[in-house]
Amino acid sequence: MPSRTAGKMPALQGCQRNRTIFDWNLAIENFGVGNLLSQLLFWIFFNLFVLGMLVLDLGFLQRPGHTVKVREALAWSVIWVGLACAFAVLVYFQYGHATAVEFVTGYVIELSLSVDNLFIFLLIFRYFRVAPDHQHKVLFWGIVGALVMRAIFIVVGIGLIRRFHWITYIFGAFLVYSGIKLFREDDTSIKPENNPVLRLFRRWVPVTEDYEGEKFIVRRMGLYATPLLVVLVVVETTDLLFATDSIPAVLAITLKPFIVYTSNVFAILGLRSMFFVLAGMMELFHYLHYGLAVVLIFIGAKMLTSDYYQIPTWVALAAVAGVLLFSVLASLLHPRRQER
Repeated sequence: MPSRTAGKMPALQGCQRNRTIFDWNLAIENFGVGNLLSQLLFWIFFNLFVLGMLVLDLGFLQRPGHTVKVREALAWSVIWVGLACAFAVLVYFQYGHATAVEFVTGYVIELSLSVDNLFIFLLIFRYFRVAPDHQHKVLFWGIVGALVMRAIFIVVGIGLIRRFHWITYIFGAFLVYSGIKLFREDDTSIKPENNPVLRLFRRWVPVTEDYEGEKFIVRRMGLYATPLLVVLVVVETTDLLFATDSIPAVLAITLKPFIVYTSNVFAILGLRSMFFVLAGMMELFHYLHYGLAVVLIFIGAKMLTSDYYQIPTWVALAAVAGVLLFSVLASLLHPRRQER
């Protein structure tokens, strides 16, 4: 008798308990040498593109003492969204309609969660009193670290789900819990000084009293970290916590490694420029917080019921987009009252 999950999750077909995370023989058997080579070239060219954009940013756009203006940040935000749309078209012609919809859905989920997280970054910068012309550098290296950590999360997450299907229920329950917790959470209560990694860092690493320009490390009778490096540590560990929500949310849409990875990368790369666009208007979207909570609960429920009922990806995309649009419109139509 076929199992209840047969045909429900294509990414799980052909995977057995004794398989490794990535089985080359299984890949060749299922996709053929030509398709496997095509996917490999896709991986190579995409990562070369990401590397090129990071080098462009670091070498040409990140000038010393440069403060990112809203117009410049808005232009780059439009460019990143445009590149993501162009990539979705490329995926459509290369892999078909279903895979393209999976990419767009994953991208929208990751981008929406990232936008909410920008408010946390803003609080961190305000708490540590980071100068505007230094914020760009912290965000740049924070994003480089986020790319590495999320790549690890994706490989481990997909590997676990393929080897142990019951992990899906843990991820789904965690997303529902995170959504409920987000409903009750107050962003203003976040206290960076309570970060356990920061406490450990300050205990073992000497830190200068004042900022030393854009330097992370200086020499003072030995090597000393600067407060700017402390801020980077807080940003990195905070993003690591964000990834525990966003990665399982995208894995609920697809288990295709390339789609999960690329949707995350495009959202993260556009995060820095979007920060400078939204930094002055974060308070306008005060209901977005609740919309994202609904999204997390919905995606978690999708994972929990995946063995019994498959919600089509286009339905998930429409639901996520509808909830986010409603929360943004509600924020604009009913602005938060200013306390006297």
